[in-house]
Amino acid sequence: MQSIDIFLESTREFLHQLAVFLPRLLLALFVVAVGWLVAKAVRFAVERALRAANFNVLTERAGTDNFLRQAGMRGDTSTLFGLFAGWMVILATLIIACNGLGLTYITELLGKAVLYSPRLLVAMLIVIFGSYCARFVGEAVQSYCNEAQIPDADLIGRIARYVVMTLVVMIALSQVEIGGDIVQHTFLIILAGLMLAIALAFGLGGKEWARSLLERWWPPAPKDGDF
Repeated sequence: MQSIDIFLESTREFLHQLAVFLPRLLLALFVVAVGWLVAKAVRFAVERALRAANFNVLTERAGTDNFLRQAGMRGDTSTLFGLFAGWMVILATLIIACNGLGLTYITELLGKAVLYSPRLLVAMLIVIFGSYCARFVGEAVQSYCNEAQIPDADLIGRIARYVVMTLVVMIALSQVEIGGDIVQHTFLIILAGLMLAIALAFGLGGKEWARSLLERWWPPAPKDGDF
């Protein structure tokens, strides 16, 4: 008889907990469903706003759209920003739903992800505008070398573009706190190694090559009496 009473008491407690939990679960599911619809609307609105501001023209010239297509993504950078905005809404919705269910640990994790997202957004903008500036600098250097009749103008322009793009990537990584000092020190070590290699080439075994290269890029000015 006592075991039956214990079973009945456990059953009543379970049903009570279930009666309390089910409305919260249904409310959480409703919040998630509404959030999903809002996320789709926000994604559409962000994409339309960016295209109306000709943001896709900037990203196409910067080369980020081509990079995304090569990576297998359908769409362009405006599509990526629309997805980003939609996922921010979904994360906020999940935080509300999990908080209503009492899932504190999951709520804290999602909250950290939302707080981290502005850094990611800024890093994406840095890469996009930095890519545009790197391409502009590369084309400007190449155009100047062509006008000055300096050989290998295309190579010099690409080097200038890659240098600027490397600095842009470093700034973006520091913004999202990836790598930190390790990335910066690695870049400085590589840069120092390149400078050392160039110095050795100019000072030791590559003197003739360095002289011929400099004469190709910057021919000596004609002396008085030379025709």
